[in-house]
This record gives sequence, structure tokens and C-alpha cells, in this order.
Amino acid sequence: MLIGGRTAVRGGSGDSASGSPVRFRWSRRRGALALGSVAALAMGIVGCTSIITGTATVDTSAAPAYRTSVSKSLSASAATSSSRESQRQQSLTTQAISGACGTFRTTSEDAVAATNNWVDAYNKGGDTGGTSGPAVDALNRSADAVAGAITDAMPQGMRDTFNSYIAAARSVADAIATHAAISVYNSRKDQLNQIKGQGFEQCRPFP
Repeated sequence: MLIGGRTAVRGGSGDSASGSPVRFRWSRRRGALALGSVAALAMGIVGCTSIITGTATVDTSAAPAYRTSVSKSLSASAATSSSRESQRQQSLTTQAISGACGTFRTTSEDAVAATNNWVDAYNKGGDTGGTSGPAVDALNRSADAVAGAITDAMPQGMRDTFNSYIAAARSVADAIATHAAISVYNSRKDQLNQIKGQGFEQCRPFP
């Protein structure tokens, strides 16, 4: 969400409706991603062979118990394999969501900085020509990057929020590029702030 701070005002009372763009607010939680690895150790048994003499006999009384033991062993092995596959899929899902959230955080921060530079230039009454282009580009780049980061592994609610962010970022970029009324810019900025906040909250478990 675009970050905030004190809003400089060029004339007037300085509210959104009267003519000065309001800075974005920024609230960012930084997290460290810990990567762990698990090494599997394969062990081999080396022994000696010997020739056994005599006639093999079958203990028919032990056969049912043996079959039961084998069946339980196979079931346990299948359950373990299924559990490992489930854990692997969960790990891949978590990685995908973490990557998307990382893209969302980083690119939106860039958009925040560039847009607030434009707001500062406008409110100081200076030439905004050198700041409007970078702001528009940063917002559109963020929208493009977030769009490319969305995957089917993400929860539907998170995908919806990211798609809303994309539309809102492009809308703010359009307001700046087309020199829309400041009231229009501030309205679109408020919407972007709200959606961005939702995205950050949903990404909180995925540093």
C-alpha cells in the first residue's frame, strides 16, 4: 500500500477534495526466509554367503500370520509414500505463494517510492515532468510483475486480491499519466491503499 507521512500542500486547505494529492502510506513487515535441507542416507548391508544343506519345509501354521504381516507392511509403506508426496506438494505450494508475495511486496514498494516522489513535486509547486513518468512506469511494472506471479497454487482469495491490486495500480498510473483531477487521483489512491493492505495481510504467513 502506498506509504504515508506528512502531506505537503500547495495552496488551499490540503484535503483530497480541494486539490493536493495525498501520499501513500506504507506498512511493511519484513521476514527472513529460512531454507532447510534434508539429506537422505542410503545404507547398504554387505555380508557373506553360505550354502545351506537340507530339505526345505513349509510351516503352514505360520503362513496366515506372515501374510498379515506383509500386508500391514505394504499398507504402512503406501501410507508413508502418500504422506511424503503430500508434504512435497505442500512445500511446492508454499514456495509458490512466498515467491508471489515477495514480488508483490518488492514491486509495490518501488511503486510507492516513485509515486510519492511525484506527489512531493506536485505539492511543492514544482515541475512534475521528471517524476510523473517514473511513477507511471513503476505502477505498471508492479502490476505486470504481480500478474506474472499469480499461480493456481494460491488460495482463491489471494488471487482475487492480487487481481484487484493489478487493476488499482493501473488505475492510479492512468490518473497520473492523463493528468486527471486530483480528487480522482486521491480516490483511486485510497482504493489502491485498501487493496494493498489486504494483500499484505494475506501474505503475512508467507515471508
